[in-house]
Amino acid sequence: MNFPLLTATAALPAVGAILTAAVPAARRTAAKWLALLVSLATLALAALVAVRFEPGGDRYQLTESHSWIKDFGVRYELGVDGIGVALIALTALLIPFVIAAGWHDADPLETHSSRWRPTQGFFALILLVEAMVIISFEATDVFLFYIFFEAMLIPMYFLIGGFGDRAHSGSDENAAAQRSYAAVKFLLYNLAGGLIMLAAVVGLYVVAGNFSLQEIIAARAAGTLDMSQSTERLLFLGFFFAFAVKAPLWPLHTWLPNAMGEATAPVAVLITAVVDKVGTFAMLRFCLGLFPEASKWATPVVLVLALISIVYGALLAVGQRDIKRLVAYASISHFGFIILGIFAMTSQGQSGATLYMVNHGLSTAALMLVAGFLISRRGSRLIADYGGVQKVAPVLAGTFLIGGLATLSLPGLAPFVSEFLVLVGTFARYPVVGIIATFGIVLAALYTLVLYQRTMTGPLKEEVRTMPDLRLREVLVVAPLIALLIGLGVYPKPLTEIVNPAVKHTMSDVKQQDPKPTVPVQSVEAAK
Repeated sequence: MNFPLLTATAALPAVGAILTAAVPAARRTAAKWLALLVSLATLALAALVAVRFEPGGDRYQLTESHSWIKDFGVRYELGVDGIGVALIALTALLIPFVIAAGWHDADPLETHSSRWRPTQGFFALILLVEAMVIISFEATDVFLFYIFFEAMLIPMYFLIGGFGDRAHSGSDENAAAQRSYAAVKFLLYNLAGGLIMLAAVVGLYVVAGNFSLQEIIAARAAGTLDMSQSTERLLFLGFFFAFAVKAPLWPLHTWLPNAMGEATAPVAVLITAVVDKVGTFAMLRFCLGLFPEASKWATPVVLVLALISIVYGALLAVGQRDIKRLVAYASISHFGFIILGIFAMTSQGQSGATLYMVNHGLSTAALMLVAGFLISRRGSRLIADYGGVQKVAPVLAGTFLIGGLATLSLPGLAPFVSEFLVLVGTFARYPVVGIIATFGIVLAALYTLVLYQRTMTGPLKEEVRTMPDLRLREVLVVAPLIALLIGLGVYPKPLTEIVNPAVKHTMSDVKQQDPKPTVPVQSVEAAK
């Protein structure tokens, strides 16, 4: 029997969460180190998954299949394609940085020594979210996926509501109320999407007789799956709604700015760089795989919603006064690009969308974590409370600039490659949509550079005159992310080699081929 590598990759952080939570109350530092070591061990397993995965091999590899609830056809089935491998690697890579960046976020409050924040619980919840996200990327049984798709909401609820940002204007009671509101809104939105998806999952079982993704796709290809057009469209809408909430896609996005604004910076990274990727990943794996005809039917509407997300999110980011909410609205715009690439139904668009998931995770993590370090020093999230920071903290300002430039997809940094592919793939099939989407790039340059100018340049404000630069721990958190943004921007081939075969399978599911060039090759040669 082969070693169950995928199970181990998801189970290790889950076991680590239990052990971290069980550390005695007085041993907070030991709990932190245990959580960090578990996350590093999980990263090692994720690296092993990537090494053992063969891009030119079977569609789903390292598979595991065991009977679970036999009477209802539910199986414990795991398997990864190139897209899953890339996102598992992203998740496992970011969690150690999230833990290290949040090293003191759950320590006892200095001004209220009698109040103890459950440090062990904070780090245990982070590991628990990691476990659930990883198994969501691995699950090839629809019911198994649904369980963890919903279950990850619980630890996220407590991370948002129980461990909020300390840089909050107003009283402690007001801060607690804002955190509670953000956590409840996050939970209600995502639960609503999950309940609708549950109805669709049940409907899929009634039609297909099982929950196996691979078997259902094979039955569709063989023409043995009896699913009417109206049924397929209804089921697609049930799945897509849940994924659009998680993504988040306009107009189902409103929970994200509240959640990211009230959460600590590491938890905000966990939300947008890790958890939200499950939504866009599921659109590729389940919406396009299970309901190809309905996906093509819904494409015009989805493209319009994606365009609105791109422009709307960027416009609101331009007008933000709160640093963290600015990053949240920027992420809404970026998720619009990802969804645009998915539903452009071209190989360039879908490859770009997958790369965008990875690169957005890296760039948002870099920018948000540095922003968190900045906010923790000044005690304010308001842009107007800063100015001239680069004069007293040049390393902080420099890393903040690189994270911002990656967010606006500067050539030479990783997000540029993915955004370029998304726009090329979109323009090839929907040129008008591609042209409108480019306005999002212009707006991204505006809100990023204005943010940097107002916080880092200009006259030195008295309140930041004594601000310290990045400490060693903080440099160790940010430096690898910056290196990856530069490395993947110059040489993205390792990612594209893993992702492209999976994209070809998805294109085959929806029976789409890339549009032929509108200018024949012979005409180009004749013009020369």
